[in-house]
Amino acid sequence: MSLSLNLQWADWLGMFVHFLSLSLLSIGGAITTAPDMHRYLVDGQHWLSDTQFNASVAIAQAAPGPNVLFVALMGWHVGLNAGGPMLGLFGVLVTMLGILLPSTTLTYLAASWGHRNRNLRWVRAFKQGMAPIVIALLIATGWILAGASVSSLNDWRVPLLAAITAAVVWRTRLHLLWLLGTGALLGWFGLI
Repeated sequence: MSLSLNLQWADWLGMFVHFLSLSLLSIGGAITTAPDMHRYLVDGQHWLSDTQFNASVAIAQAAPGPNVLFVALMGWHVGLNAGGPMLGLFGVLVTMLGILLPSTTLTYLAASWGHRNRNLRWVRAFKQGMAPIVIALLIATGWILAGASVSSLNDWRVPLLAAITAAVVWRTRLHLLWLLGTGALLGWFGLI
């Protein structure tokens, strides 16, 4: 489903600024900010449909390369909805620069400083304290992506499979591709 948008320069600037702010919240990777991207692009501005949003995430996660590519696909879809391939490329530029500039700069500066001060007790404590935040953000992302298929949240098998998968990842060294393959087979046979 394609939307027809009439975006002004202020809209593009607003999206750029929004992605700048999300960049600073993307502790654990850009995927952890997907719930707020959904809130902004789908629920708030109505620039993307749920299908376009989920397709952007799914295609980028399935493709080789960095998982931040889903941000480029979202910009591409917004641009296409606003007028075609040239605006699609402009959307990619707006979203990717927005998501990459602040976090890249901050990461470089913080990593340099952290490396020089790695033996300080509070630096080690900060690193350990960030783990629960990253996990919570990833759970929120999974919840938003699963929410597009409301029927899957009402089916007890889906949360059970998610819990079993999380336990296997946590307690074993089984490669994730085996889990993905198992999930694909369960879906193919209609068990999930």
